[in-house]
Amino acid sequence: MTFSLADILTARHVLRGQADATPFVPSPYMSARTGHDFLLKLETCQPIGAFKLRGAMNAVMTLPDGVAGVTCCSTGNHGRGVAYAAARRGIRAVICMSELVPQAKVDGIRALGAEVKIVGRSQDDALAESLRLVEQEGLVEISPFDDPKVIAGQGTIGFEMIEARPDLHTVLVPLSGGGLAGGVSVAVKSVNPDVQVIGITMDRGAAMQASIAAGHPVEVEEVPSLADSLGGGIGLHNRLSFPLCRDNLDAIVLVTEEEIRDAMQVLFYEDRMVAEGASVVGLAAVLAGKVRPEGPVGTIVTGRNLDMVQFHRIMAGEDISLGDRILKGKTYGA
Repeated sequence: MTFSLADILTARHVLRGQADATPFVPSPYMSARTGHDFLLKLETCQPIGAFKLRGAMNAVMTLPDGVAGVTCCSTGNHGRGVAYAAARRGIRAVICMSELVPQAKVDGIRALGAEVKIVGRSQDDALAESLRLVEQEGLVEISPFDDPKVIAGQGTIGFEMIEARPDLHTVLVPLSGGGLAGGVSVAVKSVNPDVQVIGITMDRGAAMQASIAAGHPVEVEEVPSLADSLGGGIGLHNRLSFPLCRDNLDAIVLVTEEEIRDAMQVLFYEDRMVAEGASVVGLAAVLAGKVRPEGPVGTIVTGRNLDMVQFHRIMAGEDISLGDRILKGKTYGA
């Protein structure tokens, strides 16, 4: 299966005026910390509060007429995007999620009119249910990452970033199943192959990182994380996002839960922004000294659909429960 900048440019026409042109703004605090322009691509400004609308909209809006409906597995934001796009087209949507998905994300999807099925404790369990619906009810599956239409939609973010700032030296991309990182890396490197594109993910349950290290897709154990949107496997039969990430990412960096917490606090207290843990992993890597920028940097603030009770506790410096682990609180600036 081939994938190129042409797919991304085609997706731009589909998304124009509906899921594009989000702000790309400097962070004065991070710019001062790094000594270089540090820019935030605010996908939090999407109608559903997350970048996933781009890929979902591109996939759903280009389906042929007469489909019975759509289904997908999701850790939350992809399901919200599919639900939103399906509602715009007036077709049925069934979103399959595991028990690890925060209730706030489940409620947000139901509010858009989609049916929700909670299955098992992993993305793989949710995927199995989605594929059952394809087989038994004739729905069309919209993969959260291993679909050329989805990857093309996500790739429009990278094209917008490099179009706005051709001088970018480094792009930091939150990494999960690879739809975002794969699409963004193709867009950016097609325009300027010298730009460093680095995937950033949490250090527990990092499926794409483990798969690239093994040389083929592997299963990982999913565990609760502040970066819950980055959880889940990449699929053992991954056709597209795995090779795109393997071939185009210059590096993959892992960040801890403590580093994600610290970055969430920085983004809130310094830039006055509310964002999911998955959204701040680029900041986390830089703040922890795991990425040392040598020129202008852009990162993607991917979503804001988080549990606000938990967010309040993190900002207040309280302890957070992540499954069987307690993440100790830390008061910002103390």
